[in-house]
Amino acid sequence: MKTYRVYIMSNQFDTVYYVGANDLARRVWEHKEGARGQFPSTYRVTKLLYVEAYEEVEQAIQREKQLKGWTRKKKWALIQAQKPEMKDL
Repeated sequence: MKTYRVYIMSNQFDTVYYVGANDLARRVWEHKEGARGQFPSTYRVTKLLYVEAYEEVEQAIQREKQLKGWTRKKKWALIQAQKPEMKDL
């Protein structure tokens, strides 16, 4: 069974949050290499801070949309609840 992941990444200063749902290993590599996307390369989004796993793709897409609608402060609180040290996973 395939697992679908929703993730939050940030830049080195934790001033920008990027929410995505995709092939996690490939997307993290792309972010770190600056290989794809205007937003990640412009803001140098390279630090993986948060991950959730889902069995159904629809659940992952729904959660991604929900997180994208959240304020920066609410995303920060979610990350802090799981990883208070804010280090790259």
